[in-house]
Amino acid sequence: MSKFWYLLRLAGQSAWNRKGTLLLVLLSITLSTTLLLGIERVRNQARDNFAQAISGTDLVVGARGSGLQLLLYAVFHMGGAANNMGWDSAQRIAARQDVAWTVPLSLGDSHKGFPVVATTTDFFTRYQYRRHTSLQFAQGGPFDGIFDVVLGSEVAKKTGYALGDHIVLSHGAGGTQLAQHADKPFTVCGILAPTGTPVDRGLYISLAAMEAIHIDWRGGAPVPGFHVRADQVTAFNLTPKSITALLVGLKSRARVFAAQREINANQAEALTGVMPGVALDQLWGMLRTGESALRLISWLVTVTGLAGLAAVILAGLGERRRELAILRAAGASPLDIVALLLMEGMLLVLTGALAGLTVLSTIIAAAGPYLASHYGLAITLSWPERGEWLLLGGIMAAGVLASLIPAWRAYRMSLADGLNASI
Repeated sequence: MSKFWYLLRLAGQSAWNRKGTLLLVLLSITLSTTLLLGIERVRNQARDNFAQAISGTDLVVGARGSGLQLLLYAVFHMGGAANNMGWDSAQRIAARQDVAWTVPLSLGDSHKGFPVVATTTDFFTRYQYRRHTSLQFAQGGPFDGIFDVVLGSEVAKKTGYALGDHIVLSHGAGGTQLAQHADKPFTVCGILAPTGTPVDRGLYISLAAMEAIHIDWRGGAPVPGFHVRADQVTAFNLTPKSITALLVGLKSRARVFAAQREINANQAEALTGVMPGVALDQLWGMLRTGESALRLISWLVTVTGLAGLAAVILAGLGERRRELAILRAAGASPLDIVALLLMEGMLLVLTGALAGLTVLSTIIAAAGPYLASHYGLAITLSWPERGEWLLLGGIMAAGVLASLIPAWRAYRMSLADGLNASI
């Protein structure tokens, strides 16, 4: 044991004597470790944020079609719905004994490229994300009047709208300026806090408001000779005839499979019920190619840093021949020389790995609140997870392999070669 500590101290002193050169290698390993662990942390937490874009909702129900397409449109506002489901069907599902609550969603219009979502005020209390976190208002509150609108945080940030501003919605999802509901402007009544979910990109109005702006529209265009002013819409029946999707919460999660099966087998209307968690896992599985590419790039950077470590130690062997020969003459065995060089490399890798972990923690602590408040991306400061420990272990193992190259070269140096080397 005394020889181990002696060699360890000797390795540290030898590395310190060459600190100018090794400092650059240490910096390279530190940055490589920071990048590798940073990508792993962002990957894991982005996956968690993605998978928990909707939480606490047991089923998303819509017209018969692809469940993944329904989820993409209803939750992520991507693509389009194959068809709408009838309002009567939504009412029947809400009346089921095993259903605790429902939140209807109706999409189709937009504003400056952002989707407009018609729903009820229950959306702001029932919709949850990231382990049952409820929506919060940064300013104002839910819509109350027919022509009130609530903005997602990203919409408010990019448009610069504030409470009390008036906005005009566009007909359709293309954000076109040619088909607008200019005669029925909306007033901003609330702005949601950032969530890091598609909620941030939406504008939220009531179901009655969605019906009101389309009273005098048919087939995607205003009805010629028929115009209803904003102050006249309350004289009409504003109950929707159809909606895009229905978020469903059950009284008992044990009923989710039975409820899904019964809804899918509904004879009154062809419907599809999808469990959000299952569909999101399937969707994330489709993105694993990009995820793997990120990890590959980070490993390549790390391997480059370790290759630099091996190259520097190997290049320094020529200058250290006499030093190593003197150690051999003093009684050090070839294995002691190997152990010495391995310890030098491991000290550098360990120091660089710990420094990289420290740098990453500092960056997360400093930038985490900014990312959460401005982009809704929750990157939290926490103890390294199992995957990160495995990566650190992989870095250490790779460091041993990198150090073995110069160690093996030193092992093969003969005592006579070292004593005869010129200074």
